[in-house]
Amino acid sequence: MSDYLSPLTSRPLHADTPHSLSDGAGERWPVVDGIAFFRRGSEVLAAEALCALDAGDRDAALVLLLAENDRWWDGAPPPEPDLRRLVAERERLSLREAMNLLGWGRVGTYFAHRWSDPTFVAGLSLLDAHWVGPRTAFELACGIGHYLRELGRAGVDACGADVVFAKLWVARHWVSPRAELLCFDAEGPWPVVGRRFDLALCQDAFYFLADKSFVAARLREAASERGVLTIGHVHNRDWPNFSSGAAVTLPELRALFPDALMYADEALTKAGVAGAVPCSNNGLGVTEAFGLACGPGLRMPRAAAGPLSRPPAGARLRRNPLCGDAGSTPAWPSERYAAEYGPRATFGCRAVPDEATMGPEWADAAARRELVDLPERW
Repeated sequence: MSDYLSPLTSRPLHADTPHSLSDGAGERWPVVDGIAFFRRGSEVLAAEALCALDAGDRDAALVLLLAENDRWWDGAPPPEPDLRRLVAERERLSLREAMNLLGWGRVGTYFAHRWSDPTFVAGLSLLDAHWVGPRTAFELACGIGHYLRELGRAGVDACGADVVFAKLWVARHWVSPRAELLCFDAEGPWPVVGRRFDLALCQDAFYFLADKSFVAARLREAASERGVLTIGHVHNRDWPNFSSGAAVTLPELRALFPDALMYADEALTKAGVAGAVPCSNNGLGVTEAFGLACGPGLRMPRAAAGPLSRPPAGARLRRNPLCGDAGSTPAWPSERYAAEYGPRATFGCRAVPDEATMGPEWADAAARRELVDLPERW
């Protein structure tokens, strides 16, 4: 179990039991399935989970922690029987069944189909363009581990953080089982202060954060002296979009990252599909969202510099589940999803097999996301 710093006092925390971390002076935090829980404002929940863990009832602790969501979430908490079923049947449920039991609604839909979203393609393109062969990576707001999965398969030792324990738990069991995972509030003291990574990233989440200056400083600190920081899909407040958070203007983002190369999200998506060099600092005034790269190890963008935009050789590919017969229109899961992602979707419903093994003959279809590399228990 790794050592961390307290999110309340920044004192060192060390394992005092197999399921908890302590500062040695009375402060304790739970650890379940290797996921440390440090969410500020949830100290009562942490204490209740610790009581269950100390009593040997790990499943009860999980039910408590899995019920908590983002503070902006407007959905009803999942019923306790659903959570008990999720915990009991986690080895046989699919990813989509698990998210349904968690009551994630539109967020579950987003996560289920993120592998073919144009924003996900853009994020991979941004990482690939500035790839420096990282050995370690830290992702803030990692969700259920989409990027952690790709980084891990590229040989990167990845650490992911999110404020919602349930998302990390889903990552552990369905998407990225080997990643280091921890739950904490990005706008408070970070438990990983002092650790340095070759790559730091935050994708499709930076715009949610209110104290962007604080988070930007912490992300910069996380990048080592040879490291790179990438931040993707930051919603543009001066352009119509579906932002649920605190979107930014281009001048505001430039003030936070004056040394960064900046990209229009659409340009990153197109480059990712084509395997081309994305064009920086172009079209930023009319983009829906921004991407940026900076840091001491930053290099100018290069085509096919990294391994993430294409599935690895031998990967099992499946026909995009949003596509029916060849020539049909994608079956979008909701009107909102169609409006948000449909106009920039990179795939059409072409004639591809239901399953294939990644090789040169399927490279273009996989790049367009007509064939997708889904988790085994998707």
